[in-house]
Amino acid sequence: MASSAFAEDQVAYGKALVETNCARCHAVGASDESTHPEAPPFRTLSERYPLDALEEAFVEGVSTGHPDMPEFKASPEQIGAIIDYMDTLQPK
Repeated sequence: MASSAFAEDQVAYGKALVETNCARCHAVGASDESTHPEAPPFRTLSERYPLDALEEAFVEGVSTGHPDMPEFKASPEQIGAIIDYMDTLQPK
């Protein structure tokens, strides 16, 4: 059970991070719409990039995307949580 609770905590932490840092432009939930026309919904990112490729981009510091996207740097722990949350949004 401890690993299940840890996984749930990771997903919740990732959700909180994207809600705080990304939701201004990106749809970060299962059915919301992005407010920025060039910001893809997180649930569709795996159609463009494998999630492990996004992990590498986060490690390097996401500084590209839509033209006015702010640079985003995250710790390895934060990156793992974000990827874990994003994985829950992808169609299975």
